[in-house]
Amino acid sequence: MKELWIQIAENSPEREKLARLAADLSDAVLKGKIALTSVKREIIITDKFDERAIRDLKREGKNVALKVTIRGKEDENTAVKAAESGVDYVIINCLDWRVIPLENLIARVCGKSKLIAEVKSAKDAQLVLEALELGTDGVLLTTDSAAEISKTAAVVKRQIPKIPLVPARITAVNQIGTGARVCVDTCDLMEPGEGILVGSQSAGLFLVEAEVHENPYVAARPFRVNAGSISMYTLGSLQNTRYLSELKAGEEVLILTREGKVRKANVGRSKTEFRPLILIEAEVEGKKIKTVLQNAETIRLVTPKGSTPVTELKPGDEVLVHVAAKGGRHFGVSVPEEKVIER
Repeated sequence: MKELWIQIAENSPEREKLARLAADLSDAVLKGKIALTSVKREIIITDKFDERAIRDLKREGKNVALKVTIRGKEDENTAVKAAESGVDYVIINCLDWRVIPLENLIARVCGKSKLIAEVKSAKDAQLVLEALELGTDGVLLTTDSAAEISKTAAVVKRQIPKIPLVPARITAVNQIGTGARVCVDTCDLMEPGEGILVGSQSAGLFLVEAEVHENPYVAARPFRVNAGSISMYTLGSLQNTRYLSELKAGEEVLILTREGKVRKANVGRSKTEFRPLILIEAEVEGKKIKTVLQNAETIRLVTPKGSTPVTELKPGDEVLVHVAAKGGRHFGVSVPEEKVIER
């Protein structure tokens, strides 16, 4: 779990109110040279790297954090030496938040000490928590804004739950001619069993696997999901569906594993081309659901134990799908009370 530390600005007119909010939302609140954690544990903060002093504090059973301002390579090395000397936390402040020194520190400190990055906003927090994929172990927010505390807490504590996937039985597979289909090229790499959800109905989405398999004619493209007809739905977030036709570079889609684990990925390119299409129908929980995909060997649906090319699907086969809650959608947003019939 990522950690949120908060330091209230000394000159804040609402210092007491903000301190109470910080205590409710954070893992640690800074008070001078002490960080008091949510489990009443004190962490001594020092801004001078003194290996002997740190060793003495550790012998006394103290928890220690070193605060380092990163101006260059020498400061990076100091942070790493501190981690190797046994400090519990290294708190870093990159004055202009350059990504490269941050990534260097994440790589060099990982597993030796917890790395906390000092930030002034939720936007900065998101940057450091995602750097080098691993991100920092947490952030130290310095602020005099209740809104910024709440927004940063949401960023740090955000957990995307699993999306439930269930087996559906294929009932029909039919070629339907040529149409516009969308390839979604992400800024991520996917593995076997991963892809995005695609379907004709928002209530039933099929897990289409990324192009992770090599064949004699086409190299693997693990960043790509050949997603289907432009009118198909996919999930842009846990709350919203998007038409494949709407996706463009920089926007987010959800990548799922066979187990339903979710992560966000940015779209690097959305490519629409005219290709032969295939209509796939399935039955799940008494519902009939459909999707329209490109009719080619490289497009595969994820199954409970592997994946199957759409060209080999036949009635009776099982594939993994997500069955949404009842109701309809208005501009992609779920409206459970609305009655919608999709065919």
